[in-house]
Amino acid sequence: MTPELHNTISRSASRTMYLLCIILTATIVSILILVTAYLVYSGVGQLGIHLFTHLPGDNPPGMKNSIVGTVILIAMASALGIPIGLLSGVYLAEYDRGSRLVAPLRFVCDVLAGVPSVVVGVLGYVLLVKPIGHNNGWAGAMALAFIMIPIVARTTEEMLRLVPYSYREASIALGATKAITILTVVLPSATGSVATGIMLAVARVAGETAPLIFTAGLSSYMQFNPSQPFPSMTAQIYDFRTDPSPDIRSLAFTGMMVLVFLIFALNLAIRFVTRKHRAMG
Repeated sequence: MTPELHNTISRSASRTMYLLCIILTATIVSILILVTAYLVYSGVGQLGIHLFTHLPGDNPPGMKNSIVGTVILIAMASALGIPIGLLSGVYLAEYDRGSRLVAPLRFVCDVLAGVPSVVVGVLGYVLLVKPIGHNNGWAGAMALAFIMIPIVARTTEEMLRLVPYSYREASIALGATKAITILTVVLPSATGSVATGIMLAVARVAGETAPLIFTAGLSSYMQFNPSQPFPSMTAQIYDFRTDPSPDIRSLAFTGMMVLVFLIFALNLAIRFVTRKHRAMG
């Protein structure tokens, strides 16, 4: 093969791959735009302040109970999952030397991060719902926390490992203990990145449906007692799609639209925090 022919083939292959990448990217973006446009077209008719202030049986109908319930469930799940995830990440990053628990714990976190949410829902039903005899908010919060823990743990571990080891050495040289060094030097140096991991976990659980259907249930009534069936947006959207009323079915699309834009806003916030942290660091 002559050098000229080889160069021609190489340029043709490069152009082909470039065009293929453009076509695939345009296809994916077009699908996302079409799905978003369909959600907006189907749900914008029910969009209004009544969505956040009215109940499903009101005129016009709203999703007040499920929105409040979702906020409460995410807050409960965060209170349970974030501390455990942070402590696990700190242990994996800072106490890995000479410990036989680190490798199995890291493996378990990786496995749990890939477990389908429906499996978490079934597990929550068997362990937390069936013994009690009915769906409850605690089970829903624990199921969401179970999903959050490996995400927060692995993100925290990776971010803490990026902190220069010289920071730790300088702190210990000044007389600080390892625990004080972690609390006052290592964690503050990785605050932005750790916060990004936490926001990723929150964005992940905000759109979960299967775990809440199995655990918190399909209740439309607001219960501030977590030991009772608890409403959530995703479960109520699932329930509304089979409702005989056209207004309620349209309300399901409105809920989906709000949820999609909420997760989109969370991802924008994650990017903002990440860029700000990089600019400061």
